[in-house]
Amino acid sequence: MSTPDSIRGLRSAMTLAEKASLMSGANFWNTKPVPRLGIPSIMLTDGPHGLRKQGGAADHLGLNDSLPATCFPPAVALATSWDASLLARVGAALGSEAAAERVSVLLGPGLNIKRNPLAGRNFEYFSEDPLVAGRLAAALIRGIQSRGVAASAKHFAVNSQETHRMSIDEIVDERALHEIYLEGFRIAVAEGDPWTVMSSYNRVNGTYANENVSLLRDVLRTSWGFDGLVVTDWGGNNDRVAGLVAGNALEMPSTDGVTDRVIIAAVESGTIDESVLDDRVEEMLRLIERTAPSPDAPAADLDAHHDLAVEAAENSLVLLRNENGILPLAPESGRIAVIGDFAAVPRYQGSGSSLVNPTRAETALDALRASALDVIGYEPGFARRDRPSARRLRRALRLAARADRVLLFLGLDESAEAEAVDRTHMRLAANQLQLTRELIALNVPIVVVLAGGAPVELPFADEVDAILNSSLAGQGGGRAVVRVLTGQVNPSGKLAESYPLRYADVPSSATFGRTEATSEHRESIYVGYRYFDKAGVSVRYPFGHGLSYTTFAYSDLIVGPAAADITVTNTGEVAGSEVVQLYIEAPDAADERFRAIRELRGFAKVALQPGEIKTVHIEYADHAFDIYDPVSGAWRTIGGEYTVLAAASSRDIRLRASIRVEGQGDLDLASGLEHYRSGHVDRVTDDEFQTLLGRELPPATWQSNRPLTRDDIVAQTKGRGGFASVLYSVIDRSSDVLMLLGRPHAANNTRFALDLPFRSIARMSGGAVNDAMLDALLVMVNGRFWRGARQLFAAWRAHRRARLSE
Repeated sequence: MSTPDSIRGLRSAMTLAEKASLMSGANFWNTKPVPRLGIPSIMLTDGPHGLRKQGGAADHLGLNDSLPATCFPPAVALATSWDASLLARVGAALGSEAAAERVSVLLGPGLNIKRNPLAGRNFEYFSEDPLVAGRLAAALIRGIQSRGVAASAKHFAVNSQETHRMSIDEIVDERALHEIYLEGFRIAVAEGDPWTVMSSYNRVNGTYANENVSLLRDVLRTSWGFDGLVVTDWGGNNDRVAGLVAGNALEMPSTDGVTDRVIIAAVESGTIDESVLDDRVEEMLRLIERTAPSPDAPAADLDAHHDLAVEAAENSLVLLRNENGILPLAPESGRIAVIGDFAAVPRYQGSGSSLVNPTRAETALDALRASALDVIGYEPGFARRDRPSARRLRRALRLAARADRVLLFLGLDESAEAEAVDRTHMRLAANQLQLTRELIALNVPIVVVLAGGAPVELPFADEVDAILNSSLAGQGGGRAVVRVLTGQVNPSGKLAESYPLRYADVPSSATFGRTEATSEHRESIYVGYRYFDKAGVSVRYPFGHGLSYTTFAYSDLIVGPAAADITVTNTGEVAGSEVVQLYIEAPDAADERFRAIRELRGFAKVALQPGEIKTVHIEYADHAFDIYDPVSGAWRTIGGEYTVLAAASSRDIRLRASIRVEGQGDLDLASGLEHYRSGHVDRVTDDEFQTLLGRELPPATWQSNRPLTRDDIVAQTKGRGGFASVLYSVIDRSSDVLMLLGRPHAANNTRFALDLPFRSIARMSGGAVNDAMLDALLVMVNGRFWRGARQLFAAWRAHRRARLSE
């Protein structure tokens, strides 16, 4: 084991060029070695819910195949288990597969807050609540790192949308920033001790996250005590020197030495002191030392990991509705018709950088046919990507008419949600809704099995008999679904995000994903249930909701200054597990106070046999009675009479008890902020938001009358005419063509190019494009096509000659 002194000694033996070389990749996935000093290259690769190690052509969007690995349920599903011990076991399995493949850094977990249900990457994130996100991410991190592989908590911070994600400026007030968007990361750092953190692409209040001194130095390191390494997201560097100063050590992927030379020049010119570089180098050396591979690392037990993937899925399925106890199904339930394409071709993971090549994949249809149920037939019922098919509809209705029960598999297909693309609406496909309506008209009992990585509108919810949310259940999800449907497993999942009745009910719905330069978080702290409960907005299913095949009674809530005890009894006839949720109501929060009515401050999952009684001890989360004071820049305890709630969801309150908290006095943060007092933040005005921020709002739109620069994104070529518009159209239409060819992953990820800053074209080209060629391209898109074309050809020839002479 190296010591700090030995790491410093190794660093002091390095030349300036060698130090700079450690600050960026050798290729897409590996860092540079320093052979002279025996410093090895290490490999970083994707893997929030499964190892994505590419053996051939490398990319960051899931377009090219990776080596087979266990595809565990993504974070959207693991979160609904509310089971930290389960996530630690999943993390250990992920770590062991990475170690067996000599991977040093697994790029996950993602734990950004689910601000809006249309965010394209919600399937990779845990929750709308920072306590759930932080606790579960910490458990996954501990598991991964128990195998000597570094986890990477990402994307730090406020990565709330995919639209223009590499340039968007997330405008958020300081209180919401700390209470909502940073708190999960703080918990993950405090309880998980990640060895790396990945900075996000976006700006935060005007500054790129990767260059944000307040975030990376003041908060992450000084306040939270993080002692690991910060790595950029792939292509996420803007100003390399500014990133270095803020605390970013490693830029990925390779820039063919371009930014290494920038660092050397900055040190030699005195722009930065070499000690800044030395700090980053030591962080890199420490990561290399921490993740040194074991020479006898065992092969991963993929069979055992598949069984764990099934178990994780079983614990993550959420029973949303079960009228008249139609579930579980038994052999005597009669003839079962299986309808819906997802039964045979499951959606069990998202797409993009987290796309895993599974070792196997079980389907619900195969598991149903192998069960004791009387399955009389299967029909897909609809075309996968919302194409009309009268024949499929007709055959499905004919099958359903012969059945005593219909199992209807619905969901979001591969084109609906992906990295680099936000959804445009919250509806299921029109052909699925039509099929559902016509099946309901047959008056045959219907059980819906729902797949997808984010909430959807469910206009039929009250007209079907049961709804089981399988979310994205990983490679073992098919077997898990059938085991829950047939009662071999009692569902115990609870929603980790609210399900609105309709998208218009979401406070950010009017602007999310529709802006250009900025994304304004006008709702402030009122995200998810904090908004719905404060504003009194009806929801389809509340945060924390989930049914069971048994019932649980809560009694004897005893509250203390640091924890509460609740007695829970299984009052049903089968064994089951209950997620006990502890909320705290602030004094007068329902009145004109800038506070949520209630906030989750603890939770525990307890397993009970029929008739069994257990007392659950739940400690209050940090800051349970605090708010963040933007004036002092610190948390502040607010005294008063609080109410502790033991609950089965944010709207299923079982017990209440009062507790007196001594604090530092009241804090009036609502002066002149009418809608922040009432919670109706969907009505916030420009003046109110500016008052909350304490500054004027930056321009929300791009300036279309100025020339584009290296810092602008390709999407800004739209509507400029000439070659600029041609470039935009080629990329835009290629996405449409790929979708028609049945390649939704490639189609969605092609749009990644539109949000790419021009500077990244050179940096991510692996040396094929240099800055001179990039500048020529900018001349072309800025209306001087032929001049730029001549410059491009000349720059290409010079670059080619230079590379051939090396």
